Amino acid sequence: MPEYYIGLMSGTSMDGIDAALVDFANDHTPKLVCTYSHSWPDDIYKELISSRQLADEQLDQLHDLDIHLGKIFAEAALTLLDKTNLSFKDIIAIGNHGQTIRHRPDSAQPFSLQIGDAKTLARKTGIRVISNFRTADIEAGGQGAPLAPAFHQAAFHSKTEIRGVLNIGGIANLTVLPTDQSQAVIGFDTGPGNNLMDAWMTKSCSQNFDKNGDFARTGKISEDLLKQCLSDAYFKIAAPKSTGFEHFNLDWLNTQLDRCADTNLSDADIQATLCELSARSISDSIDQSISRLLVCGGGVHNSYLMERIQYALPGCKVESTEAHGIHPDWVEAMAFAWLAKQTINKQPGNLPSVTGARKAVVLGNITEA
Repeated sequence: MPEYYIGLMSGTSMDGIDAALVDFANDHTPKLVCTYSHSWPDDIYKELISSRQLADEQLDQLHDLDIHLGKIFAEAALTLLDKTNLSFKDIIAIGNHGQTIRHRPDSAQPFSLQIGDAKTLARKTGIRVISNFRTADIEAGGQGAPLAPAFHQAAFHSKTEIRGVLNIGGIANLTVLPTDQSQAVIGFDTGPGNNLMDAWMTKSCSQNFDKNGDFARTGKISEDLLKQCLSDAYFKIAAPKSTGFEHFNLDWLNTQLDRCADTNLSDADIQATLCELSARSISDSIDQSISRLLVCGGGVHNSYLMERIQYALPGCKVESTEAHGIHPDWVEAMAFAWLAKQTINKQPGNLPSVTGARKAVVLGNITEA
């Protein structure tokens, strides 16, 4: 019998909602049945960008946006179902990551806020919803992120080679999978993935992203700026650790530019250096024991970034997760479908060795339709 779940994911790049319908009847080989990418309406996208500027104590003002996002996530799920012969009754649950508005696991009162109202989503689709995945891990003393490594272990583990799984979204996160499954999985955010490059493209070229890394390829990497960026304290922190747009953003970049001795940089030079920053902060995080690096997320389509990562890791094969059965655009959405399945089956979804939690816990809140 099929075991259908839907995963909904919108990451820090905010380039849309990824919706994945997954069959977990064979738990060792999840089947990606159907996919759909739902763009954010322009007005909602602008509201989401503005919400990042709110102070923590102002976040309760987001109620209307939370409800609106619940409706849009429902549109994504229902459009996905329309592409199949299935009905809402065939789906066990939706795992909805939501849109991250704030991630503060290291504050005096740690929290992580994702919006996209679960009650609205459940009511509009008729399907139970699992949401708020990060809070239980934070309450257990963890970072609440990254959460995908548990799925990476289930989907990409090898008995013959130590693998890394790298998701390059707005922020890049790495999972290290030992051959011996009794050994702890390692996982953490390495630092900026696409977010600084995207932000600079928006500012300098009025484009949302650098297609294929073509603009970066025309510039010259500034070793001075790169050194200044890599001096950031985050890169020196030992795992477990996680970060977000709250730390790595245009204000952060402007500070690095002000401190940089190289003052004659073109826009393309800065873009090239930001691409190298992502590549170097990723490669510096990767142990020589990793023989194969499987890459997913939007960054896999930046051919220049992929070249720079491979250049920095000559002893490691860098390739897309597609070579291992899962298209790179849908790994994260599948992960939240898998996390929903874990919750429904009352199984832990976090890895304490990754998040730093005191124990493995069942994640998420269940909202019935």
